[in-house]
Amino acid sequence: MKVEMSRTTTTRFFSEKEVARHCTKESCWVLVGTRVYDVTVFLRMHPGGEALILGRSGSDVSAQLDGPPHRHSENARRWLEQYYIGEIDRDCAQLHTETLRQRGNKSEAQDGMEEDAINKCSKVDDETDLVDWRKPLAWQVGYLGEKYDAWVHQPVNRPIRLFESDFFEANTKTPWFMVPAVWMPLVIYLSWYSYSLLAQGSTRLYITSEYSFFIHKYWFPLLFMTGMFIWSFVEYCIHRFLFHLRPPAHNYYLITLHFLLHGQHHKSPYDGSRLVFPPGIASVVIGGFYITLHQLLPEGLGTPVFVGGLCGYVVYDMIHYYLHYGSPRKGSYLYGLKAYHVKHHFEHQRAGFGISTTFWDYPFNTVIPEQTF
Repeated sequence: MKVEMSRTTTTRFFSEKEVARHCTKESCWVLVGTRVYDVTVFLRMHPGGEALILGRSGSDVSAQLDGPPHRHSENARRWLEQYYIGEIDRDCAQLHTETLRQRGNKSEAQDGMEEDAINKCSKVDDETDLVDWRKPLAWQVGYLGEKYDAWVHQPVNRPIRLFESDFFEANTKTPWFMVPAVWMPLVIYLSWYSYSLLAQGSTRLYITSEYSFFIHKYWFPLLFMTGMFIWSFVEYCIHRFLFHLRPPAHNYYLITLHFLLHGQHHKSPYDGSRLVFPPGIASVVIGGFYITLHQLLPEGLGTPVFVGGLCGYVVYDMIHYYLHYGSPRKGSYLYGLKAYHVKHHFEHQRAGFGISTTFWDYPFNTVIPEQTF
């Protein structure tokens, strides 16, 4: 590929023909005005699906960014700046000749105003960012204080290192397949075990001290689905009331804890190694729910509810990973969820807390306003 090194040492210039040639999954470029972006790695992440970008590859997407049907947020525009690779060549860009001529006649003050507009969407600068990206972030973020909330909700597409220790760092990362590999055998075993308990015909549910009735094995599917339904509520509550609880600006330790629990995911939402929960950490929470249910309900009743909830958790983690890295068919349920979840990351961080379902956002009035992708 021919790349002209321009009149400046930092900016590359391309002809429109060069940009137009990059229109495949292997190399996909787009224009925004005269700015050129290589969005190849973003194709599979795009909430509208990769076909939407590929259909406009090699061309100017300014109109699509401004909408309709969907006006992209400042965070989305800032995200795009990470893929900036250069400018249309001023000598070859026939479609932009008039624009460039006008730019050449602008006053210095006008040029400054234009640069300010571009800088609002600038990518992370290692030298000027609030943290030092060359060092682990876990022990830095607590010092951001009242700047933390705004900083953590400006997503970037780069890996995060949390700890200096390779051992601790490795334990914060989990490939997606580990979740079903660890938990689905337990789901299968406990499903068989709880069904066997119910089949013995000795499980009773006491409504009062004097009135009770048998829970037969035919109740197992209903109890299992009840557990999945309960999990969907737990999922919503954890996401909203724990993960999105604003830590006090003056508390270094709570800011650090928030970043480790969820803040790092909002800062780097496409870090594929941190999209699902490590089994070790998840086992503590899962164990707590198991003990609670067995304190409240007979074993034959509590176990099928628990195993349904555990299955719901596995489904949630797999859906969450897919919403970030999958390309669901347009119009499908997962397509809508993906668009919804991306809006949660980039535009509405204080709404849209449902992940595997948007059901609970409705009664709690945290639904993201509908927009079409």
